[in-house]
Amino acid sequence: MSPSAAAFEDFERLLASSASAGIRPGLGRISRLLHILGDPQDAWPALHVVGTNGKGSTCAFLDSVLRASGCRTAFYSSPHLDSPGERLLIDGKPLEGERWLDALRRVNVAVKRDATLAGDPPSYFELLTATAFLLAAEGGAEVAVVEAGLGGRLDATNLLGRVLCSVVASISRDHMEYLGDTLEAIAGEKFAVVRPRTPACFVGTPSALTPLFRSFCADRGALPFVLTEEARLEDVSVTEEGCSFDFRSPRLDLKGVRTRMAGRYQLDNAALALLALSCVREALPRVTPASILQGMEAARWPGRLEILSRKPLLVLDGGHNRDGVARLVESVAELWPGLKKFGVVYAAMRDKEYGECLSLLSALHPALYAAEVPGMGRCLPAGELLEAARNFSWGREPRAFASPLEAVRAALEENEGVLVCGSLYLIGWIRPRLRAALGLGDV
Repeated sequence: MSPSAAAFEDFERLLASSASAGIRPGLGRISRLLHILGDPQDAWPALHVVGTNGKGSTCAFLDSVLRASGCRTAFYSSPHLDSPGERLLIDGKPLEGERWLDALRRVNVAVKRDATLAGDPPSYFELLTATAFLLAAEGGAEVAVVEAGLGGRLDATNLLGRVLCSVVASISRDHMEYLGDTLEAIAGEKFAVVRPRTPACFVGTPSALTPLFRSFCADRGALPFVLTEEARLEDVSVTEEGCSFDFRSPRLDLKGVRTRMAGRYQLDNAALALLALSCVREALPRVTPASILQGMEAARWPGRLEILSRKPLLVLDGGHNRDGVARLVESVAELWPGLKKFGVVYAAMRDKEYGECLSLLSALHPALYAAEVPGMGRCLPAGELLEAARNFSWGREPRAFASPLEAVRAALEENEGVLVCGSLYLIGWIRPRLRAALGLGDV
């Protein structure tokens, strides 16, 4: 084990032992902690990205373009797939585990020296966010791309002091125990991040939420831009190699935009990033049409319709809610219509709408391999998932596997193509192991 990997193990142990239990929405603890640390979140201007699906991909496009423009960036995202170091990239690169561990120790000292925080410790995500913001400030970031964790209004990231643009990706039903049981309530938690006299960009889906978005912007004095109203895409092409299109809008007109992220749903994420970039070009004059084209093509985001192997076809996707799986199913049907024998390795968390997701996946008529994420109590056991799957029609009799690797091995032996999906936790667990076990490298 490398010194950096060993340091990350120590980091994760310290983080787990220091954080208060559970998800605890609210800004009191994180606000106090960041102030004690010198308010590192004010050290750089930021693009703040919220939404249900597409946040990470949109952030990846933004970060890639900013780096192609010559900006030194900090890119904060969640969750990580393999290592917590993935959550913060400085100029496109992760930091060593030793730096994360040192920063977290300093954050913990700040917590212990403050009577209020010592008596009411920050949550896991709050400690992680404070540590990342401290590292970003110390890393000399010129501009940050920050993905919200849960919701927006009470998310720890909503304390950013110099927001250049609030960016809202697609909204759907997820985390309803924290955000509300209606789409409007969930959207309200996310729209609430918009800032006075600051551009706010909404992808515009679902369209029924656009009036609510405009209402939030009007109440807060934000400048609203809705992708479906501001821009159009022409000459669109979607293949397993990625997407290409022309982007037409009053603020930015680009011909021949290319991305290497596959799936028709990435058109929305790419176009939303372009709309946001069109709104911040005055503040970031190094962003030019040429650097935008370069950065869009260079962007990567693992675990989202990621082709790990083409012979045999092996695709990974972290879609875990109804909307995400619906878009995934549409993309698979479009990109690989000729596959006669197709397998799906699927795992789900107990609190997700796995019944609806199974119904959507069954429309592909695949063989289903019900799996679970080892060591994760939140995950639905494969046997229970199998029972739920029997309510739907599959290409062959579904089976359950305690080991995701065994499920993938069986699926690869029996099919022409295999999709592994259902949870980013599943993708994070299986992605590095697939390379090791099956000898599959990046494509």
